[in-house]
Amino acid sequence: MSEIPAKATESEDPSDGARADAVVDSTADGSGDAVGEAVWQSSPPGSIYDYIKVASFSIGADGLVDQWSLRAAQVFGISAERAVGMDPIEAFVAPDLRERGQRKMAEILDGREWTGVVPFRRPTPERGEGLAEVYVMPTTTADGERGAVCIVVDVRTLRSIETDLAASQAIFGQSPFGFLLIDADLRIRRANERFASVFGGTVEDHRGHSVHDYLPRPEAERVRATLRRVLETGDSITDMHVTGFVPGSEERRHWSVNLYRVHSGTGRPIGIAWLGTDITARRTAAREAASARRNLALLNEAGARIGNSLDLETTARELLDVVVPNFCDLATVDLYQGLLAGDEAPPGLADGSAELRRVAFASAVSDAPFVGGPAPVAPGAVHHFPFNSPCADALRTARPQHLPAEEGGLIQSTLAVPMVAHDTVVGLAQFSRTKGSEPFGDRDRALAVELAARAAVCIDNARLYRREHERALILQRSLLPPGDPEASGLDIACRYLPGNAATEVGGDWFDVIELPGHRTALVVGDVMGRGLRAAVAMGELRTAVRTLALLDLEPAEVLSALDEIARGLGTPGGVQQATRTARQPRDADLSEVYLATCVYAVYDSVTRRCTFANAGHLPPVLVEPGESALMLDVPPGMPLGVGGEPFEEVEVELPEGALLALYTDGLVESRDHPLDEGLQAFVGALTDPSQPLEDVCDHILSTLDTHHGEDDIALLMARVQGLPVDSVGDWTLPREPRSVGRAREYARTRLQSWDLEPLIDTTELLVSELVTNALRYGEGEIRLRLLLDRTLVCEVWDAGLVQPRRRRARDTDEGGRGLQLVGLLSAGWGSRRTPRGKTVWFELPLPDGGTGLTDPAEALLSLF
Repeated sequence: MSEIPAKATESEDPSDGARADAVVDSTADGSGDAVGEAVWQSSPPGSIYDYIKVASFSIGADGLVDQWSLRAAQVFGISAERAVGMDPIEAFVAPDLRERGQRKMAEILDGREWTGVVPFRRPTPERGEGLAEVYVMPTTTADGERGAVCIVVDVRTLRSIETDLAASQAIFGQSPFGFLLIDADLRIRRANERFASVFGGTVEDHRGHSVHDYLPRPEAERVRATLRRVLETGDSITDMHVTGFVPGSEERRHWSVNLYRVHSGTGRPIGIAWLGTDITARRTAAREAASARRNLALLNEAGARIGNSLDLETTARELLDVVVPNFCDLATVDLYQGLLAGDEAPPGLADGSAELRRVAFASAVSDAPFVGGPAPVAPGAVHHFPFNSPCADALRTARPQHLPAEEGGLIQSTLAVPMVAHDTVVGLAQFSRTKGSEPFGDRDRALAVELAARAAVCIDNARLYRREHERALILQRSLLPPGDPEASGLDIACRYLPGNAATEVGGDWFDVIELPGHRTALVVGDVMGRGLRAAVAMGELRTAVRTLALLDLEPAEVLSALDEIARGLGTPGGVQQATRTARQPRDADLSEVYLATCVYAVYDSVTRRCTFANAGHLPPVLVEPGESALMLDVPPGMPLGVGGEPFEEVEVELPEGALLALYTDGLVESRDHPLDEGLQAFVGALTDPSQPLEDVCDHILSTLDTHHGEDDIALLMARVQGLPVDSVGDWTLPREPRSVGRAREYARTRLQSWDLEPLIDTTELLVSELVTNALRYGEGEIRLRLLLDRTLVCEVWDAGLVQPRRRRARDTDEGGRGLQLVGLLSAGWGSRRTPRGKTVWFELPLPDGGTGLTDPAEALLSLF
């Protein structure tokens, strides 16, 4: 080094740290071998000498410094101008060691090498003392004089580098993560113990391996391409997921890998650092958490979507809409055929042999087969599972079964899950996954059971609803007139819409009751309240109305009796207790009283007169031909159940073709408009009464825009078609015995004009019996009336108040068999009070009515 010119060391500019050094160009493969032509180039610091700060200077034969490098000036803080010619012992050695230092310098100049550690003073006091490791090598100048070359290293800097290397080694070797240093050829240059413990062998065994030695080929190609990209671009990769296997295990493992490029001291890329950690457990936990979240979301969706309908088959389809494709690829639902037919569900656990119907099928795979059993079952088909099949076993035990996959088939995993509600199996749900999907696990099994149970409860609720609904319909139909009511001299049409759409029962009612003498009672009522309780009260009141009507009471009397019955219905003690309650103050508790409104009308087809009585109900509406509709002025009265007030009657003559409408408040009142407005709209809708009554009813319901569901609606429409004059025979007979014969003659003549010869004998016999009784037990003049409509009615009127009573005559009695004979020969008979006496009547079916007539001779003989 003594031959190196001093100016060469001074070519660096200390202000920016740049210097020109002679560097040997490395080989293309980066090995650093001096192969090729040596070139001079400018490069940033980075060699080992820069890190350990090696300084050099030379000593001449006189023991003084004759050359001083720039690095020496930096380490010792003395410039070359000052250092050249300086005695190094005097300059750098402490006074107490200088004598020893002079001896050593003499030995060195005599040709002996020396190595030692020498303390020295740093350039500035605040930096303290330094400790230099000095290498002194004797040399000879060109003049043959002895000298020395000194190499100086800052010991503390060297110890710091050693500490850093030890720390780096500890971090690399003791890291709990797999640590690799991969060279530019993408081969492992160095591996740590953690990596070796996972993949086996020692750290040296992995030197020179590539990713293909550890990963499956497709994954290895992907990782190698990533390594190449990191090496070329310098972009780091964070949390790259790598999947593979470790030696001796078939379990798939997952790693999270971080990659970054590593540079040499000169900044040249020398490889890639690989830091990997096993995340298999974390991935499993994340997958389990995701599965739990998916299952929870599926259950939430099932809760929102299943059971929105009260139809069994719709509920089954709602289950499949939830599970396909979110849970499985194919699914079916089979329900017991008896359940669908309306029978009660089988008690307890079924034996699996009953017939089922496939009510729903869903598939996320095109052209997928129908699952379940050895033979495909199409939707809608009725079938049963073989007794020893897994499906039958699932139905028997109420436990899910796993069906084996068919070889070569599309299905790889199937769960047969019984649908259990309240310890009752209602059907079977099957969930299938095709090949390529993940097979069902324990968590899937539990989820399938929960989904099937939810659907089963909804199906059972639908079954219970259907049963209650059918019972409610039976109740409602039993409380309303069957079919289209018929009445003498009236064309009838009606509508009934319950406010409770769920049960289809309510408290409104209407009725058409045929009365003697071709008269008809028209009834419309409204029990306050809704639902089944109101319907039951309505049924009781309707039955009472029919009973009272058959007694042929006046309309006001009917409502008075009905009022007492209504008060009795709401009182535990019945009518008597209701009577005592009525005497209490008005503020008495009426919470249990059945309140109802009712309008009762009796129409006489002969006179075309109608008598109305009203108990707090809306007024009837009448439309006469060519006139506008109007509300009849019928006193409203008090509702039934209140008591204490008499009811009034109003008699109205109805012209031929007139239209009469009776209705409840649900038709004209709602939250959107007041009652008066609804009544005017109803009256305005009756613009064309000549249309068929069914069309008139439909027009009213559509025009009024009724808010169905707010209240019950009952509408009864009747068009007047009075009995023709030639269908009525009316005679007045004096009170004398000859009137019996005249009555028979009148009856014979009129029946002949009506072409009713088959009825002449029977009619003559019965007319003579009634006229005879009127002469014997009645008062005043006698009136005979024959009415022909759908039946033949004969009425005998007198002014007496004593009602006839049928009794059984003894064999020895000469009389007393008249009314028995009337009962035997007629279709019906009875008596009713009139304003001026009573009327006794009998009715005979017409010959073409399909009812056979009793022979009078046989009837007479049967009395004895």
